[in-house]
Amino acid sequence: MTALLSAAADPAFPAEIVAVIANVPDAPALDKARAAGIEAVAVNHRGQGGRQAFEEKLDAELRARNVELICLAGFMRILTPWFVERWHDRLLNIHPALLPAFKGLDTHARALAEGCRLHGATVHFVRAEMDAGPIIAQGAVAVLDDDTPATLGARVLEIEHRIYPQALALVAAGAFEIDGMRVHLTSGADAAQPPLIAPKG
Repeated sequence: MTALLSAAADPAFPAEIVAVIANVPDAPALDKARAAGIEAVAVNHRGQGGRQAFEEKLDAELRARNVELICLAGFMRILTPWFVERWHDRLLNIHPALLPAFKGLDTHARALAEGCRLHGATVHFVRAEMDAGPIIAQGAVAVLDDDTPATLGARVLEIEHRIYPQALALVAAGAFEIDGMRVHLTSGADAAQPPLIAPKG
């Protein structure tokens, strides 16, 4: 979220962040948003009468602000098909792995356990299935022999901070087309912002 806020602060960035919404009332993200001059809203998932009621409230808050795109960042809840379909191709997520590998949690430990030589992060359009959807951008890092989940995760986080703003810029500029599970870049895509970041060397 911080990387998106920083990118959107540039007047040339093709998207404006109008609000940060959290499902945990004391989430640090809300204070960061306020400090950046962005409206911060809490929609507590507890006490809403179930998942559907929570998502209806969330949907209402988004539509009241004329939101066009949603970027999930640290949002640790699985959204229902109802919500996902209402925001079809307008709902982005970032996942700390090179999808379709390592869906779910503990991705860094699992990549190490499987002996991966590359690991990374993926920005994708959200579908009803967890951690699935057309891939917009990916970034990879080399897995080092002495890596731990913490050290590997720190390098992946740096990649996340690079590719999420790039992916949002591509989508906000309309510089893409979706064909099944493939995202094709169009002539409006910025060649200086590649959808793939690979390790050097």
